[in-house]
Amino acid sequence: MTNTYQQLLEKVTARQKEVATLVDFLETQTSWLTAPASTKFHLNHEGGLLQHSVGVANTLLKLKVTLAPQISEESCVIVGLFHDLGKTGFPGIPYYLKNTNEWEIKNRNKTYMVNPESVSINIATQSIYLISKYVTLFPEEVQAIAAHDGLYPINGGVVNLEYYHYETPLTLLLHYADRWTAAVIEDKKPIQER
Repeated sequence: MTNTYQQLLEKVTARQKEVATLVDFLETQTSWLTAPASTKFHLNHEGGLLQHSVGVANTLLKLKVTLAPQISEESCVIVGLFHDLGKTGFPGIPYYLKNTNEWEIKNRNKTYMVNPESVSINIATQSIYLISKYVTLFPEEVQAIAAHDGLYPINGGVVNLEYYHYETPLTLLLHYADRWTAAVIEDKKPIQER
C-alpha cells in the first residue's frame, strides 16, 4: 500500500512542493499514517484512513479516465487522498482515540471513538482547512471535498443541499469514488450482515 501511496503522490507535478510540505506535516505532526477511517464502520483499524484515502484516489482515477478525461490526474489525487483529512485531527489532538469500552468493541464493533477534546468541525470543512494551509486548492477541488459525502437526510434536513444540481464533474466523481470504495471495495460483508 505504501508503494501505491507514493505512486499517487508522484502524479502531483504542478503543486508538488506544496503537497510535499502538506505530506511532511501530516506524517510528522498528525495521525495521518495511523488513524482509522471510521469508529465502527469501514476500515476501523490502525492505518484505515490512509488505506481508504489511497483506495478513493485510485477509484477516482479509474472513473476519470472513462467519464471525465478533461479533469487532471493531479486534482483527482489531491481530492481523493485528502478528502477525509479532517479525520486526523490537529497536531496533539487526534480526531480518533482507541475505544477502551470492551462492551462497545465486542457488541458494536466500535474500536475507536471521537476524541472529546477535538473541536466540533465537520470532516469536510476540517479537511479543507488543513489542506489549504499548505496547498492551493482550485474552486472545483474545494467543492468536491466540501460535498464529497453527497446528499443525505440528517436531522430532518439534507446535508450539502446547496450543491444539489450545481455539482462539478469532480464533485460527482469524488462522491461516487468515496462511496464505491467504502461500500464495495472495503466492506466485503454481504448486505444482509451489515
